[in-house]
Amino acid sequence: MGQFGKGGPWAPPGIFGQALRYVRSFEQLPPSSSAVLDPRPRVEGKFLFAGGEKLLIRGVTYGAFRPDENGQEFHDAQRIDSDFKQMAANGINAVRIPHTTPPRSLLDIAHRHGLRVMVGLSAEQYVGFLMDGKRAPDVEDALRAKVRSCAGHPALLCYALGNEIPASIVRWLGRARVERYLRRLYRAVKAEDPDGLVTYVNYPTTEYLQLPFLDLVCFNVYLETEDRFAAYLARLQNIAGDRPLMMSELGLDAYRNGEAAQATALDWQVRTSFAAGCSGVFVFSWTDEWFRAGEHVHDWAFGVTDGERNPKPALAAVREAFRDGATSADRSWPRISVVVCSYNGGRTIRECCEGLARLEYPDFEVIVVDDGSTDDTAAIANEFGYRVISTENQGLSRARNTGLAASTGEIVAYLDDDAYPDPHWLTYLAVSFSQNGHVGIGGPNVTPPDDGLVAECVANAPGNPTHVLLTDEEAEHLPGCNMAFRREALEAVGGFDAQFRVAGDDVDLCWRLRERGWTLGFSPAAMVWHHRRSSVRAYLKQQLGYGKAEGFLQSKWPERHNTFGYWNWHGAIYGSGITRPLPLLPPLVYHGTWGSAPFQSIYERAPNTILALPLMPEWYLIILVLLGLSALGFLWSPMLVAWPLLVLAVGALVGQALTSASHASYPGNLSRPERLRRLGLTALLHLAQPVVRLWGRVKADPRSIGKAEVSGIRWPWARTRKVWTETWREPEKRLESLERALQERGVFVLRGGHFDRWDLDARGGLLASVRLRMVVEDHGAGNQLVRLRMWPKVVGLGLSLGVVLAGLAGWAALDRSWAAAAILASVASGLGLLAITECAVAAASCVRAVEQSEALE
Repeated sequence: MGQFGKGGPWAPPGIFGQALRYVRSFEQLPPSSSAVLDPRPRVEGKFLFAGGEKLLIRGVTYGAFRPDENGQEFHDAQRIDSDFKQMAANGINAVRIPHTTPPRSLLDIAHRHGLRVMVGLSAEQYVGFLMDGKRAPDVEDALRAKVRSCAGHPALLCYALGNEIPASIVRWLGRARVERYLRRLYRAVKAEDPDGLVTYVNYPTTEYLQLPFLDLVCFNVYLETEDRFAAYLARLQNIAGDRPLMMSELGLDAYRNGEAAQATALDWQVRTSFAAGCSGVFVFSWTDEWFRAGEHVHDWAFGVTDGERNPKPALAAVREAFRDGATSADRSWPRISVVVCSYNGGRTIRECCEGLARLEYPDFEVIVVDDGSTDDTAAIANEFGYRVISTENQGLSRARNTGLAASTGEIVAYLDDDAYPDPHWLTYLAVSFSQNGHVGIGGPNVTPPDDGLVAECVANAPGNPTHVLLTDEEAEHLPGCNMAFRREALEAVGGFDAQFRVAGDDVDLCWRLRERGWTLGFSPAAMVWHHRRSSVRAYLKQQLGYGKAEGFLQSKWPERHNTFGYWNWHGAIYGSGITRPLPLLPPLVYHGTWGSAPFQSIYERAPNTILALPLMPEWYLIILVLLGLSALGFLWSPMLVAWPLLVLAVGALVGQALTSASHASYPGNLSRPERLRRLGLTALLHLAQPVVRLWGRVKADPRSIGKAEVSGIRWPWARTRKVWTETWREPEKRLESLERALQERGVFVLRGGHFDRWDLDARGGLLASVRLRMVVEDHGAGNQLVRLRMWPKVVGLGLSLGVVLAGLAGWAALDRSWAAAAILASVASGLGLLAITECAVAAASCVRAVEQSEALE
């Protein structure tokens, strides 16, 4: 589809004036005969709701038809009434009018038959005026008139700003200009109808348009193979994020493919869309009657009825697929055990239990593990008839293992006590498990509406539970508040590690499962509502706990951490609150040669090391050093040059926080002061979180920042040892033995990477370490000569800082500023002494580990 109306890629003034007169003529029509308005659709997470019911859209597109002599497309009320009656009889509950804003009389007819209408505003017809501004009319005024003609009608589903602005036009104008154009029109629509839902109908060739302000995400997708279609839906779900995804057009041409092939294709397209968690589907089209460019089109047949409204096989296929939705009558549903672990969760667990009571799934049980609560947690859970297991307070991991041991389902799903599920949470999990061999599947966790200002800001701050995806469908990590696993996989790895009492258990479990060669999946529709912390203090306390968990994870999984002690995720982190570098380089858009690619995507540039520095807690250390040097300016004037550097360092930190906060998702109806208030608080949380998290790591285990246990010192020089052994062992086994011996001595050890000439790095502290390299020579008959090389290594940042401070001390001495020279020399000497001490401690640990391990035996 994606064609422009008569007149080319932009509407000339004559057509614009005709359209405006047509829209204003709607206002002269009598009001709707309906005296009571139905509940207006609203967005809640990944789905639409009307009143208290989920609204799953099962729709068809309608038009374009030949207009009458007055230019009105929908002029035959009898035909419209007959069509809508036939639609309702076939399980259709929505109609999309793609290219013309319908008159209110059409909405009245739709309402009589229980149909909701997606109203097209045709902004794509006027985008050409962005290229030729001299003759540009007031497009916003035109859209406002169209909205006024429909606003408040009970049959209104949503407004679609436009339909498929051609990729060539977007490429000509530039992505940012088109995004601003659509944002401006979005605000115009909201000004006329604040409660109306607004979308824009996109398509794969302009997939790269970033439109976070839209209430829901709509795409026209025509793919004729089921696997490619399913894979692309997964990609679109990640683009949509926490918003509903709707297929605004899908279908197949029966003229070229045959009616049987059309029916088959529509069956799997609709079912795949619902199984992928789409909030609705519009089949293109209701009828083969099609009028474009001033004439009827006869060489295509996308309709589910022919031009005379006789049903085609596609209509029966669509009716059955719409009836089943994401389910199927002949599907075998696995038993699922839902485990909720709680410690003093009385404030939120009632809402959690009520949500579980609303689950629509044929075979599940609920187990509440009361982990030594001193409040009324157990009593509340007992009110709902769930199985409650009360234990002493043993920590989160043990509680989850208790739930696993008591469960009877072949799938065990975990839900936090401050979360509650979507009614079809288990359905989507079960469907996802049935479609692949993943041992674990998770879903999004979305902040409930009306949780308050602080909760909104916390939801957009770093450190919230979120998923990490290796591909659009395969996960590297699943957050503990919404995760499910096959029972046999959990039992095979021994359940959860008991050392993780508060957090980190989900990360550890995912790593252990993937270490077995198993895979994890992600179901975007398996959604739960998850309350964020409602106060800044509670949020910082949570991040402190997460930091402690990181310390335990680093001790257990040193190979999964980098030199600074941070996790090395291979996948992409999704969700709100992601810390973003300063946007010095714009993202890249893949257009293909001459803009010819059918699927055009946006790619964020990976930040280089310098741009990533303000994202790390170590940046605060740089600021402290610059602050100290700036203070020396009162003793030695050349140090006043540190003031601009200090300002730049603080500016980079604040700029990074503001950049991250600017990507936050807030309610669309906020005033400018309210939005700025949220932006400021979110930026402050971005500033505070890294420091609090680092402090939590240090409190949990000093080794998390590379602080080895002191067990003697050895002079930190290079050493080589060689041993002849008649016991043959693989070199990798010898290194693993040495690694274990170091870890048992309390040393934080890193493994060398693919491009390193060292095998192990034993950290002595923040500034220094000892590196080891092993080579094993085979001499036949099981004999081996093992050579081991150890040498000290000072961290580049610490070495550079020491050299700079020593140089400044010498300069100050030459300048006869003795006080400044003494201070600088003392600090430089202290750093040097600390580095030497750390090298000596690491060397001692390495020598003793070598002596006690089996590496050289």
